[in-house]
Amino acid sequence: MSLLVVGLSHRSSPVSVLERASLTPEARAALVHDTLAAEPATEAAVLATCNRIELYADVDKFHAGVAELSTLLAHHAGVPLDELTPHLYVHYEDRAVHHLFSVACGLDSMVVGEGQILGQIKDALALGQELHSAGRLLNDLFQQALRVGKRAHSETGIDRAGQSLVTFGLEQLHDGPSVEEWAAGKRALVIGAGSMSSLAAATLARAGVAHVAVANRTLERARRLVEILTEPGGSGVTASAVEMTALPDELALADVVVSCTGATGLVLTADAVTAALAGRPGCAVDADCTRGARLALLDLAMPRDIDAAAHGVDGVRFVDIEALAEASADAPMAADVDRVRTIVSDEVAAFGAAQRAAHITPTVVALRTMAADVVAGEIARLDGRLPGLDDKQRAEITQTVRRVVDKLLHAPTVRVKELASTPGGAGYADALRELFDLDPQAVAAVSRADARHDSKNNARESA
Repeated sequence: MSLLVVGLSHRSSPVSVLERASLTPEARAALVHDTLAAEPATEAAVLATCNRIELYADVDKFHAGVAELSTLLAHHAGVPLDELTPHLYVHYEDRAVHHLFSVACGLDSMVVGEGQILGQIKDALALGQELHSAGRLLNDLFQQALRVGKRAHSETGIDRAGQSLVTFGLEQLHDGPSVEEWAAGKRALVIGAGSMSSLAAATLARAGVAHVAVANRTLERARRLVEILTEPGGSGVTASAVEMTALPDELALADVVVSCTGATGLVLTADAVTAALAGRPGCAVDADCTRGARLALLDLAMPRDIDAAAHGVDGVRFVDIEALAEASADAPMAADVDRVRTIVSDEVAAFGAAQRAAHITPTVVALRTMAADVVAGEIARLDGRLPGLDDKQRAEITQTVRRVVDKLLHAPTVRVKELASTPGGAGYADALRELFDLDPQAVAAVSRADARHDSKNNARESA
């Protein structure tokens, strides 16, 4: 079996296609389920963010796998396959591993070096574990991706090379002063209470806004976010939780709005934005309001929360994912990026070697089990031939026979593990099975037992 990833991201697709192809949590679960039901795949996981949708699978046939995964992705995304195909990318085996590790380090993000992707990878793994769709390969892959991402952030200055998408978005809402200078004293409205909205609220609070109103369909989640924002010893910001029905009133009071919900339709229409601005003072600086906008809108949702027509409303500065994609041609620190790339390459090589070595382990275990059974059979036969042996003699003979077998097997099994960890070493397990006439069912039983053990350990690690 081999790792295959089929996906699209801000690098391969226009935002309009990404927006149409976005997956709800229910659609992600259904996609994983249908991928497992498809013949080429035995494991599956979905990584879905504002900027990417990727389907990972362990497949036994490359071409059949690509065709099946592409078809399933198009079906669940609700985009015709012929429209989606030009924007899809495919990575296989080591290139697929390299891709995920690069994603985990923030090298493939819209804002290079952002760390939010680690949480999204963790969520993808958690869903795979919940649905029992992530077996040994995908559990190992995603767990290692998380470790590689953390290593990149701890050992390099990649954090300095980029910023979070929220901070980057806020910087695009103004010209001239820093985010802190621009945000000081403003009233903010955050729509949504998920991870991205929570980050936006915390970022605005640290930047010095005077008040943050949090609107969410589930009021209790908004209240929990407000409690976090107003904890003693925090930024000192005041905050309030409001129903979604209160959006018109809050919009009329807000200076800056950040929206990131999972809604499938618009949350704010252009008419609602126009109505909220009615009666407000005119634009403070120039005619197009780029410096003194009465209302700043940041839409981080995919699909979008705010009507694109709001771009044309007087007095509004509007930045969405599409605008961020155009503005993200930043120049991160080359030395840090190069160092992260080296880390990724090293980790890909180590992961490949470990996977190849793990592939032969069940065969080695089955061989040693067969040898132990042969020893036990011969000792039993000896007991029948020499019934007069006392316990001490029998134990000495048994130990001697076991030592002989262990010494004969030690060098070839150690060497075959070394050879199996090298590129192209997958065939050594087959050779070992043929040479010693091992029962394939015995090898498979060891593999299943190891997979169950690894799955339990990985679930505990990611909890």
